[in-house]
Amino acid sequence: MKRKYLVYCISVLALLLALIFLFWYGVGTINLGFIAITLSCLPVIIGTMALGLSNGLILALCFASISFFTGLSHPQGLIAPIFSAHVLWGAALCYLPRIMVPVVTHFLYQMVKEKKKALLAVPAAAGSLTNTVLFLGFIIILYGLLGIENAQLLGLIGTTVLVGGLPEAAVAALVCPPVILALRKSHLI
Repeated sequence: MKRKYLVYCISVLALLLALIFLFWYGVGTINLGFIAITLSCLPVIIGTMALGLSNGLILALCFASISFFTGLSHPQGLIAPIFSAHVLWGAALCYLPRIMVPVVTHFLYQMVKEKKKALLAVPAAAGSLTNTVLFLGFIIILYGLLGIENAQLLGLIGTTVLVGGLPEAAVAALVCPPVILALRKSHLI
């Protein structure tokens, strides 16, 4: 039984990792110019809710690594000055917020998983908002630490949260619960 579960976990992890790559490099980023709405955190959220915190952390590390290497190779927009200042600042910006997504998702999921099915939207939306708020919050902090002047930064960040972050959270709240319920119904989690 343990071996079957291990094979199942590896298979689901591989599928979710493939989705992260597909979302990052294909259909999962909606670029609106200065704002990019990314759906790459959805596999991390689903993986955390379905397979637990450790597997969610694996997915988050992969998501963060893709983000980091993309920032290294093609720094654009608000992250370009951070990566230009030092690669370690760029690493902190990419890894720390993404690592917190499964942590927040897992603990909220543990609180609501036995309650009403509609509450499954809470950890999904919270995981997405964790990614958005921490990533953009780190940008503000790093701009201050590095002494980068940008008069429009707070307005741009606020607009990004409203135009990008809230729709991302809504999509997570709509997509993740039915996936988790389907996995439960088929006795896969």
